[in-house]
Amino acid sequence: MTRIKSDFLIIGSGVSGLFTALKLAPLGSVVVVTKKADYESNTNYAQGGIASVFDDKDKFEEHIQDTLESGAGLCDLEAVRVLVEEGPTRVRELLDLGVPFTRNQTGELDLAREGGHSKNRIIHSLDRTGSAVEQSLLDHVHANKNIQILENHACVDLITKHHLKDKDNLPLRCYGAYIVDTETGEVFPVLAKKTILATGGAGQVYLHTTNPNIATGDGVASAYRAGAIVKNMEFYQFHPTSLFHEQGNSFLISEAVRGHGGILREIGGRPFMKDYHDMGELAPRDIVARAIDDTMKKRGEPHVLLDITHRPANDIINHFPSIYERCKKLGIDITTDPIPVVPAAHYMCGGVATDLLGRTNIADLYACGETTCTGVHGGNRLASNSLLECLVFSHRIAGDIESQGKLSYSAETDLIPDWNKEGTTNTEEWVLISHDLVEIKTIMSNYVGIVRSDMRLERALRRLKLISEEVKDYYNRTTVSIELLELRNLVKVAELIVRSALLRKESRGLHFSTDYPEDRTPSRQDTILSHKL
Repeated sequence: MTRIKSDFLIIGSGVSGLFTALKLAPLGSVVVVTKKADYESNTNYAQGGIASVFDDKDKFEEHIQDTLESGAGLCDLEAVRVLVEEGPTRVRELLDLGVPFTRNQTGELDLAREGGHSKNRIIHSLDRTGSAVEQSLLDHVHANKNIQILENHACVDLITKHHLKDKDNLPLRCYGAYIVDTETGEVFPVLAKKTILATGGAGQVYLHTTNPNIATGDGVASAYRAGAIVKNMEFYQFHPTSLFHEQGNSFLISEAVRGHGGILREIGGRPFMKDYHDMGELAPRDIVARAIDDTMKKRGEPHVLLDITHRPANDIINHFPSIYERCKKLGIDITTDPIPVVPAAHYMCGGVATDLLGRTNIADLYACGETTCTGVHGGNRLASNSLLECLVFSHRIAGDIESQGKLSYSAETDLIPDWNKEGTTNTEEWVLISHDLVEIKTIMSNYVGIVRSDMRLERALRRLKLISEEVKDYYNRTTVSIELLELRNLVKVAELIVRSALLRKESRGLHFSTDYPEDRTPSRQDTILSHKL
């Protein structure tokens, strides 16, 4: 059977995974595992940019303060300071790698501003920053002989002492992971001195998301099963206006459309935002998202309408060319038709708990990017801090590993068994998976979305526990497939989100409870979950 040994194993090929791979390549061999093609990741879908202090009129303390205010009192100040102060150096590394960031007429970096920022500090590549960064990193990764990318492969489970026969006296350590070739179905171990999780978010746990299909919470779920601590999973950021269309549900309708005069209406045509806030369509993002959610629930309608048709057609097309073109392809002319929109799951602020060097509580297991909770985002992510977090903490992981000097494989590595598929069978019962998947997404969207209540959460948890048992039974007797793995991970992440939300008896940041609308804990308090093995 196949067995691969590598100095470093990285699971995920977004900016976190690729940047870490480039940093570790001088230290040894690197294997990068990615579920789809190497360019498919949340990074590739990031439209905005990277927040960093580059203007002489801007200051680190101002970026820090903006981040803390957005984080609703839950940010870790030390983590935020690391992010902000080390950020510009990491961005300059991207410039050295050839990322084509947009520049102004004088040749300086064009610094934009987004919601929550007090200064212009968003470095971007038009409205395709994630794609530009991803492509530049991939070019350098492909050129590096020390890095091997396994496309169309996925993590089945992290390998720990629980896969060994004599395990009682061993510490909790990661030896690599069991990986499945999703084209052949073969499962094999990739053994490594250090393993890094960089699998991105879990937007597919909801019906509507801006994330790609691969965002199924693999890192959080596999780490939790292995004994890692996860933190603050109740905080999932929703974008207020995502296109509602069966062929375009991951497409964002920019907040700039509302800023340019767009009006949110019920399907019948009545504007509703003034019912919720004096600023109407220009209210803060979380208020707009809750207003849309409430309107949809009260009226039993699948979406609302964003109407910009009162503006001149040429003005609309010139200001929003990509939105106009995308909608036009789907049969929606935004100069004459209102746009159907819904709030969509956008970014996971909680995740695998790490320290400031990216270390988890499992020895030799690191994590970075959206799959982690570093303390940077707190209860609500500040726009464009996410790509910066990927860069800063990927660099710190590599630095920590390098500081350890010459590495060796753990003594138990050679005792890791091959994958055992005895007692499992191939099955054509895709309907079992698809029905559970739809039910998980529906439960999460109806009961664990933008507005929660204890009654909704408790109902969600009861049903998710039943689905979890069904999936566990099905998994134990069925040959591994990517669809089954993703279902297994999604139901676990869904359960973690609900359990975390039930523990937070207040409304803070992205967690809004109708049972505790005003109750705010005076001091910083994280929600901690761990799996007792």
